[in-house]
Amino acid sequence: MIQHKYTNSLIKEKSPYLLQHAHNPVNWYPWGDEPFKIAKEKNIPVLVSIGYATCHWCHVMENESFEDPVLAVVLNKSFVSIKVDREERPDVDSIYMQAVQALGQQGGWPLNVFLTPEGIPFYGGTYFPPKRRQNTPSFLEVLQFLIKTWANEQDKVEKQTKVLMDYIREACTRKPSSTEPYELDFSGEDKSVEQFEKHYDPLNHGFQFHPQNKFPPSMGLSLLLRHYKRTGHANSLTITENTLKAMKFGGIYDQVGGGLSRYSTDYKWLVPHFEKMLYDNALFGTALIETYQVSGKKEFSDFANDLFQYIDRDMTSQEGAFFSAEDADSEGIEGKFYVWTQEEVEKILGRKTSSVAIPYYNITPKGNFDGKNILNITRGPQTIAKELGMQEITVMNELQVARDRLLEIRSQRIRPLLDDKIITSWNALMISAMAKTGRVLEDTARIQKAARAMKFILTHLRTPEGKLFRRYRDGEARYDGYLCDYTATAIACMDLYEATYESHYIQTARELMQRVEDKFCNKNGTFHDTASDGEELLVRQVSGYDGVEPSGNSNAALAFLRLSAYLGEAKMFLKAEKIFLSFSDELMEFGLNSAFMLQALHLYLGGLKEVAVVGKRNDPATQKMLDTLRKGFYPIAVFAFAYEDQIENVEKHIPLLKDRKLVNGKVTAYFCRQGTCLTPVNSAEELLKLLSYE
Repeated sequence: MIQHKYTNSLIKEKSPYLLQHAHNPVNWYPWGDEPFKIAKEKNIPVLVSIGYATCHWCHVMENESFEDPVLAVVLNKSFVSIKVDREERPDVDSIYMQAVQALGQQGGWPLNVFLTPEGIPFYGGTYFPPKRRQNTPSFLEVLQFLIKTWANEQDKVEKQTKVLMDYIREACTRKPSSTEPYELDFSGEDKSVEQFEKHYDPLNHGFQFHPQNKFPPSMGLSLLLRHYKRTGHANSLTITENTLKAMKFGGIYDQVGGGLSRYSTDYKWLVPHFEKMLYDNALFGTALIETYQVSGKKEFSDFANDLFQYIDRDMTSQEGAFFSAEDADSEGIEGKFYVWTQEEVEKILGRKTSSVAIPYYNITPKGNFDGKNILNITRGPQTIAKELGMQEITVMNELQVARDRLLEIRSQRIRPLLDDKIITSWNALMISAMAKTGRVLEDTARIQKAARAMKFILTHLRTPEGKLFRRYRDGEARYDGYLCDYTATAIACMDLYEATYESHYIQTARELMQRVEDKFCNKNGTFHDTASDGEELLVRQVSGYDGVEPSGNSNAALAFLRLSAYLGEAKMFLKAEKIFLSFSDELMEFGLNSAFMLQALHLYLGGLKEVAVVGKRNDPATQKMLDTLRKGFYPIAVFAFAYEDQIENVEKHIPLLKDRKLVNGKVTAYFCRQGTCLTPVNSAEELLKLLSYE
C-alpha cells in the first residue's frame, strides 16, 4: 500500500479530479459551506481552483505548484483553498469563468479565482507558472501580491468585487430581444453560413476562428447540412464533407483505436491535444451520420461506425453507460500512448505490412511530434496501391492487419487516465448519436446500446419523483441535475422513440420537460441553468451559448418544439418561441455562438411538419414507408409510427397518433403543419413530396 506524506479533505470525494489532488500538501477542501465558514472566521481570501481530470495544464500546474511544499505553506496560511471539478459543477465554473473573462483574461483551465469569504471574486486567471515568464507573474508572486492587497487595500478589493458582481448580474439578466415572432427568420442562419464560409480553410478544411488551434465544429456542420437541405447551396455540403474527412483522417482522430481528440494545436488537424471527451465524440458522430443521410456517401456511415466501436470498447461501462473522458497524458507525458517510431512499426508489422502502413500513415524516421509519429492519412488506399504497384484490395487487407496489430500492441502500453464519471447530459448526447445512427443504418444492436445507456440514466440518475442528478460514479449519484441534463435527456428520449417507436420514451420526455418548466423557468420565458430548489450561488445564470455542448436553452427549445408535435400541445410550441425571441439578437447577428439553437430555430421556421404513420405488419408497402422515414434527412419534421393494432395502446402517450387508421386498407401517412392537416397519403413517394421546404 502506498504511503502518502499528505492527505487532505478531497480524499473523501468521488471525482477523479479531486482525488488527483487528495495528497497535495495544499489543504484543499471540496466546494461547500465549510471552507467559506473558515475563511470568514479567519478573515482570509478563498482560492477556488477549477479543472477536470483529463486537463493537461491542470496536471502541469499541480506538479509545478500544488505539489510544492513551499507554496503550500503560503496557501495554507493565507488562503482557504477549494478544488472544483468543472464537469460535476458547471454552475460554479461558469460563474467564475465569467468573472475572469470580465477581468480581461482568456478563459480556460485550470481556472484559479480568488474570492472574498462571501464567495465574491476579485482576482483570477488560468495557468500560473512556477517562475515568472515574460509578462506572466509566477504563482508565488500572485499569492504575495494578493496577500498584501488583502491586508492593506481592502478598498481596492471592495471596488473590484462590486464591478465584477455588477457585470455578472447584468450578464444574467435577460430580457427578450424581440417580442414579435415575425422578426424570426432564416437571416440568422444565412449570416452564420456566410461567417463559416469567410473563416473556412480551403487548404486544410475546418474554420480558422482561433489564432492557432482548431476545434471540432460539429454543431456548426450540422447547421450547414440544414442550410444545404433548405437552400441547395452546394458549398454548405462541400465544406461539411471536407471538414469531417479532414478530421477523420487527421492526427486529431486516433487512427489506431478510433475516437476524436479535444482539438488540434495546428491548422492541419495533425497535432492534437490528445484528451478525448465524450461530448466531442457524440456530436462528431451525429454530424457524420447526418452527412451520410444528406450525401448518401457510405464513407460517412463507416466513419460513424468506426467512432462507435471506440466508444463500445473503451468508453462504455459494464452497465452500458458512457464514461466522460480519456486523458492526454500517460506516464506524465502528453500523447505518449498514441505515437510511434518508424522502427517500432517496422518491427511490429513486418516487412510486407509495414511497406503499406508506413506510407499510408505518413510515418517517417524523423517523425512529426517530438521525434515520433502521430498517424495521419493524406492518401487513400487506391493511391497507395498505385504507388506500390499492388492491387487495392491487397492494400486494404494489409491496412486492416496493420491497424489490428498496432491496436493489440498499443493495448499493452500504460493507458492514459480514464475519467469514469457518468455525466448525464454527455450520456444523452451519445445516446442521441447512437439512436440516430442505429435508426438510419437499421442497426438494431446500436439502438439497443443507446437504449441500455438510457435505462442506466433513468435507473441510477433519476429519483422516483423525477429529479435528475448530474453525475454517477462508484455507486453514488450526486449533484442536482442542470438544465442541460434534463433537456438533453428529453431529446435523447425522443431520438430513441424515433428509433424504436416505444411510446414510453415520449412520456419520459414529457415528464422531464415538465420538471424543466417547474424548476428552471424564469419570467422572461427563458430557463435558468440551475433549478430553483438547488444550491444558492451568487447568481442563477441564463445561457444560450452553444460551447462544447448545446446550451440548456438550446436543448429546451428543440425539446419543446418536438414535444408540441407529439403531444399536440400548442403551449409547448410557444415556449420554444419565447426562447427564440429572448435570444433573437444572438440568433440573428451572432449565430456562430448558437449553432445548436439555430438548428432548433430551423425546425421552427421550417413549419414543424407533423407526420403520423399507421401501418400493417409484414407489409412491403409499410416497410417502404418506414424506410423513407427512418433513413432520410428531414430536419423540419417529426415522425410517429404504430401498427394498426397498436394505436389504441399508444395514442394516450402520443396524441399525434390518436384516431389514426388505415385508409383504403393500406399503410397511411397523416401529414399536418401549423394546425392544418392534408389528405392522408398511402405511398412513400407522396409523403416525400410533402416533406420538402415548399
